[in-house]
Amino acid sequence: MLQARQFIRHAASALTLMLTTTGALSEEPASAPAPVLTLELNGAQPSQKGCRLTFVVNNMLGTELSKAAFEIALFSKDGVVDRLTVLDFKELPAGKTKVARFDLSGVDCARIGRVLVNHATECAGDGIEPTACLRQLKTETKTGITFGT
Repeated sequence: MLQARQFIRHAASALTLMLTTTGALSEEPASAPAPVLTLELNGAQPSQKGCRLTFVVNNMLGTELSKAAFEIALFSKDGVVDRLTVLDFKELPAGKTKVARFDLSGVDCARIGRVLVNHATECAGDGIEPTACLRQLKTETKTGITFGT
C-alpha cells in the first residue's frame, strides 16, 4: 500500500511538472496579436516632379486587401494644409510587406512638416469592413516629418 501511494504521489508530481512546462496550467491563455495595418512613412526625397514619398505597408489584418487607398493631408512646417491627395496602395496581400512610392508634383519635401491620414477612401477585401483600414491603422515614420491619423 505504501508503494502505491508513493507511485501516485510521484505520478501526480510528474504530471503537474509536465502541464506547467507546456503551459497547460498557465492562467492566461495565449492570445493572437490584434489585427493591424501598419503604414510607415519611410522616406521623402526630392524628385523631378516635386517630392517622392516612400511608404512601407504591412498587412497583418489576416486577409488580403483587394484595394486600399488613403486620403492624406500635407501640412507645411507652419501648420497650414498645403494639399489633400489620395494615395492608392492597390492590393495588399495578407502577411506581406509592400513598398510603395508616390511622386507628388509641385511639392517641396523640405516644406512638409506633417502628413495626416485623413481617411481611407478604399478598403476592400473578403470579410473586411470598409472602416477596418483606418480603424486598424498604425502609423510610423522614419523621417523627420510627423506622420499619423
